[in-house]
Amino acid sequence: MRINRAGLWVALLAVNLLAADYKAALPGYRYEFPRDHFNHPDFQTEWWYYTGNLRSAEGRHFGFELTFFREALSREAPKDLQSPWNVQDLYLAHLALSDLDGGQFHHRERVNRAGPGLAGASAETARVWNGNWQVQWRGNAQSLEAFADRFALHLKFETNKPPVIHGVDGVSQKSPGPGHASHYISFTRLVTGGSIELDGKTYSVTGSSWMDHEFFTHPLDSDQTGWDWLSLQFNDNTELMLFRLHNRNGGLDPFSAGTWIDAQGKTTHLTANDFLLSSYGDTWKSPHTHSTYPVQWKAAIPSLSLELEVATKLRSQEIAIPGDQATNYWEGAIIVNGKKNKAPISGVGYLEMTGYDKPVMMGR
Repeated sequence: MRINRAGLWVALLAVNLLAADYKAALPGYRYEFPRDHFNHPDFQTEWWYYTGNLRSAEGRHFGFELTFFREALSREAPKDLQSPWNVQDLYLAHLALSDLDGGQFHHRERVNRAGPGLAGASAETARVWNGNWQVQWRGNAQSLEAFADRFALHLKFETNKPPVIHGVDGVSQKSPGPGHASHYISFTRLVTGGSIELDGKTYSVTGSSWMDHEFFTHPLDSDQTGWDWLSLQFNDNTELMLFRLHNRNGGLDPFSAGTWIDAQGKTTHLTANDFLLSSYGDTWKSPHTHSTYPVQWKAAIPSLSLELEVATKLRSQEIAIPGDQATNYWEGAIIVNGKKNKAPISGVGYLEMTGYDKPVMMGR
């Protein structure tokens, strides 16, 4: 049973008034795995992001995104404890396929309640799902299945790197004050294989994926309107995550941050003073939202002697959702080239840009 889109966004606008009913993301949180790969109902907002760059046996390039969101609405005991239709959480999901060589972008979105097993994130079954879109864990391996009218994903993930905990002392701080933060976990290099179905044709694919998992209660500060986020996987088995928060005055928010991950999985936290991230050159204007997105970026980390340029083969990778209150954003596959210690370095990744259409209601 679906919840209508208008009702969803009215509910999301109301949930911020209920933040006192939930835990805040505070320093000193003790992570435990596999427990922390799944549901955290004591926190108001939670998401699981899967993105990746894949190549078929014939050489065709694809990007993909599958995102599961959980947004808590109430923690009051329902009047009818036996009814599976009680709504305490909304479960949203976004699915996208970037046909980079074909020049096409396909995306779908859905909303569900938990109901009688319609959606959820369960440590007992080691699964995150929304309808027939799901990720199933088996030890350190994961499998992803997602079906749409024109395309489907059937992927398997393996990792030989430990999960990354972003931030300092277990929290990724987003604005001033205790709890204005998230608990933020990533698998930064998931070796990927499987198949993609597109318009009746099946492609065997291999490549590399990235998984983000965040849970928190407090959204962005009222002066913060969105963010630019990069996940980069380099050809020397290193990775980089950066996010730049937008301020209403157009300046760099001091809570922008990042993480460098070396080839062995050792992490280095980056503050806003440790890196430069700026757009230049090409832009793309959405025919749906009329938002203009920069699709060329430069990044530099002086302490690592790292200089990068980021671009995309497909400019039209916007998740545009109908409805005046919907949060629209650009999320797409990218290519990165540059120099590290004056030697060439290259790789692939994903770029996410929010707040170009309207201020976002929830924070990364």
